Amino acid sequence: MKRVKLTVAYDGTNYCGWQIQPNGVTIEEKLNQAICKLTREEITVIGASRTDSGVHALGNVAVFDTNSSIPPERFSYALNQRLPEDIVIVKSEEVPLEWHPRYQDTLKTYEYHIINSRVAIPTKRLYNCFISFPLDVEKMRQGAAYIVGEHGDSQVAVWSSAMVGGFPLEDYAKQVGVSLDKREIAEHTKNGGAEVIGLKGATFYGIAMAVSTIVEAIMKDDSAILPVAHVLDESFGSWAGMAVSLPCRIGWEGIETCLRIPMNKEEQKAMDASVKVLQDLWVQVKQQ
Repeated sequence: MKRVKLTVAYDGTNYCGWQIQPNGVTIEEKLNQAICKLTREEITVIGASRTDSGVHALGNVAVFDTNSSIPPERFSYALNQRLPEDIVIVKSEEVPLEWHPRYQDTLKTYEYHIINSRVAIPTKRLYNCFISFPLDVEKMRQGAAYIVGEHGDSQVAVWSSAMVGGFPLEDYAKQVGVSLDKREIAEHTKNGGAEVIGLKGATFYGIAMAVSTIVEAIMKDDSAILPVAHVLDESFGSWAGMAVSLPCRIGWEGIETCLRIPMNKEEQKAMDASVKVLQDLWVQVKQQ
């Protein structure tokens, strides 16, 4: 028995994502079929990470166990003859039997490509989003709203500070006729980590990406504004002494300045409640 690692590239246009589904063709399904026909064994690959419907990949990783006499490095050539032309095994190699693609020191990066031109480019339509009107990247960044407070169920979405092109987000949404379900968006953001844990058993990729962003800001000393949790000083009044997430300027010295984000009365009340969760927990810890 040996374990073979596959590095897989694919065009996801015609597939319902990576993971096998009852209502559509997937990348995993095609890999399983090709490997089973080649080895004449019942084999199911283990993928490093799922991708959604229509998403492409340059180097997703999967492994499978086999008793086949085919040399591991030859599987790529043999499988490429049996796979559709939009799925390619870039490399095949043997790894230890205990090697698992989901527990390696790797990084998954999503790229979203936008072509900002007057007319669409037909050869790039499957891999890019075409936008004909001019884009202001800085104003697009301003459209992001902060999530602050305790890292848990009491976190607060500060909608009042979100801007689009200099317009408050809610005003902009009304003028352009866009439905803005703030509760649904906030809940989806809050539960994102739990959804990842439910699907993959851990959130180490997300945590690693967050740490990487913070470390990059420190190493480059670029005074990036990032929401990070840290113990607040006395200038924050009743919040002092609690490790609360707020927007901070990050540079070579770490947190250079903690910024006081403007909040409306409803958000301020929710933030006080979020800090209170931590304060109550701290009291319980000290009593034990």
